[in-house]
Amino acid sequence: MASSLASDHQTFNPSPKENREEEDFEKTYHNYNQMLLTLPRAKGWRAQHVVKYRSHWLNPNTALKGALLLQNHFKPKPTDTFLAAFMKSGTTWLRSLLFATVNRSRYDFSSHPLLTTGPHAVFPFLDSYIYDKHPIADLDSLPSPRLFATHFSHDLFPESVKGSSGSKFVYIWRDPKDVLVSKWHFMNRLRPKELPVLTLHEAFELFCDGVSEYGPFWDHVLGYWNASVEAPNKILILKYEEVKREPGVHVKRLAEFMGVPFSEEEGEGGVVGEIVELCSFDKLRNLEVNKTGVSRFNGEVVVQNRDFFRKGEVGDGKNYLTEEMIERLDRITKCKFEGTGLEFGAPLQ
Repeated sequence: MASSLASDHQTFNPSPKENREEEDFEKTYHNYNQMLLTLPRAKGWRAQHVVKYRSHWLNPNTALKGALLLQNHFKPKPTDTFLAAFMKSGTTWLRSLLFATVNRSRYDFSSHPLLTTGPHAVFPFLDSYIYDKHPIADLDSLPSPRLFATHFSHDLFPESVKGSSGSKFVYIWRDPKDVLVSKWHFMNRLRPKELPVLTLHEAFELFCDGVSEYGPFWDHVLGYWNASVEAPNKILILKYEEVKREPGVHVKRLAEFMGVPFSEEEGEGGVVGEIVELCSFDKLRNLEVNKTGVSRFNGEVVVQNRDFFRKGEVGDGKNYLTEEMIERLDRITKCKFEGTGLEFGAPLQ
């Protein structure tokens, strides 16, 4: 038996294709290491530093590596859908709504996977999933249609995804005042104990300067918005506050966009309402898996599920920001969005 195993081992050789792929990966990692020596640095919210790559600030150990692997090695399929958002813009909630809507014929609402599995486990978070050595190849084996979540800006995706492929994007954005406060709370929970706590004043100044993971916020939103104007059938833009106000309306929009519209029978049977109830913030927050479970994004980032469910309220920024801070953020937003057709809503009262 031992002789047979040894013989089997000796006769195994990687295929030329596998050798080429390994060489390509090594080239990407080499470029990554070279980049780290030259890219501009700034203060990070979670890690000590972020680096500036293609006008965006990224975590050097995770998101930058993921972006390079995405650009050089990701192989899109025409049925892929990417759920995209700037951090703390409602991704957890929309992830649940998207999964429940697309898979509504597969699962019974009384025993749905979301009842026992955290929202972040139902489909991959692209940014961190692909950055380890080399799990990006594992994505090819996922059944179609594939769903991915991401915080990457639109311009960081390769042309193979943005171009003529059938891939779609669902993008959700939120009032930057609430994003800032939510992100500040979240990042301080993840920030290593050996680093000093990031104060709200520090976070505010960094945010206004565009310096935060995946920032600047306004460029992130406008990147997807402008792309949606050019290709509305490829990118669906949702606003967090509007989805909160009329979740059923936007669940129907989501289903239409995904090519799985609700039938008349489903409408009469209250399926939309069941999805909204299943994925409601209070429902998800009070599930045992979201009170005690953890989400492991990679070897570096492990998050308690409860940290994804802080408040989810519209207008929470006013409880933390001064009037001067609110006026400054509103002024920046108005200036950035002016003439684009994008309306961010009235200032907080």
